[in-house]
Amino acid sequence: MSMLTDTFGRQINYVRLAVTDRCNLRCQYCMPAHGIDIVPRKELLTYKEMYRIIRVLTELGVNKIRLTGGEPFVRKDFIGFLEMLSFNDLLDDINITTNGALIVNHIETLEQLPKVKNINLSIDSLQREKFAIITRRDVFPGVYDTFLKLEQSKLNLKLNVVVQSGFNTDELVDFVALTKDKNVSVRFIEEMPFNGKGQRNTEEKWSFTKILQTIAQEFDFKEIPSEKSSTSKNYKVANHKGSFGIIPAFTRTICNDCNRIRITPTGTFKNCLFDDGVFNLRDFIRDGASNDDLKELFLKLIKEKPENGFIAEANRKGNVSESMSTIGG
Repeated sequence: MSMLTDTFGRQINYVRLAVTDRCNLRCQYCMPAHGIDIVPRKELLTYKEMYRIIRVLTELGVNKIRLTGGEPFVRKDFIGFLEMLSFNDLLDDINITTNGALIVNHIETLEQLPKVKNINLSIDSLQREKFAIITRRDVFPGVYDTFLKLEQSKLNLKLNVVVQSGFNTDELVDFVALTKDKNVSVRFIEEMPFNGKGQRNTEEKWSFTKILQTIAQEFDFKEIPSEKSSTSKNYKVANHKGSFGIIPAFTRTICNDCNRIRITPTGTFKNCLFDDGVFNLRDFIRDGASNDDLKELFLKLIKEKPENGFIAEANRKGNVSESMSTIGG
C-alpha cells in the first residue's frame, strides 16, 4: 500500500519521469516548427539524481514508472539507465513512451529486462505524407517497421494516436482495423493545449464522445474492464486480437481515480499535467537534501494534489504555454 495518499484518498503509485526535453521530431501538437528552447544539459537531472528520486518514491509505495521525453532514446546511455532502474527491487513495472524513430536496434535488449513491460509507440497517421506533415519529419517507413517488430516482440505494445481535427480524424477506423490481426492496443488521445506556442489550437477539439461515435459508425464493440486508475476507457471489437481505448486527456473525466505524479527533465515535480509545477527537486537535491528530506517533501507535496485537472489549470500562474516535450509526453 502506498504511503503517498492525497487529501481525496487516492493512493499514488505511478510516476511519469521525462528523461530529456529533446526530441528528433517536431509534432505540430507538441511544438512550433522551429522547435523549443532546450535547456542546457547541466540543468537536466542526471541519471544518478533520477535513480535516487525513484528509489525514494518506491520506498513510499510507488511501484510503476513511465519514462518519457521528449524522446527518451535521444538521451545518451538511456539503456544504461533502464538497466540501473532494473536493480530497484521495489519497482514492478518500467514502461516507455517513444516515437519509434530510434528504438528499433534496442528491442532485443529491452526484451531481456524483465521489468520493462509496456512500450507506448506514438504514431498519429498510417499515411506517409500525412505523418510527415504532422511530425515535420519524413520517417514513417522506419517508425512503421518499428511498430511491426515491436508487435512481434515479447513486449506489450500500445499505439498512441493524438486525434487532431483536420489531420487524422479520417483514419480512426483504419487504426481500429489494425486490431483485427495484431495483438495491439490502439489508444486515441484527445488533443491538449501543450503545443509550446502559448496559444490554443483554434480547430475544434475531438472529444471522447465524438471519437467513440465515429468508430461506432464502422464497428460494433463492447467496453472491456479496465484497472480503476486506467487513463483510458477500453473497448474490443468482436473477433479482433487487439483492442482500442480513448484517453480523455482534455475533457478530464478520469481525474477521480488518478494515481500519478510527474517529474520533468529539469526536476520539476507536478501533481497534475495541467499544473505549472509545484517544486524543483533538482535544486533541492543539489542543495544537500537527504533521502529522509525527500520523503518528507513527497509526503507534503502529495497533500497539495488538486482534485482534478480543471482546478489545477485554474490555479496556474499563467496560461498553458509549455510543450509536452518539456513536461514529459
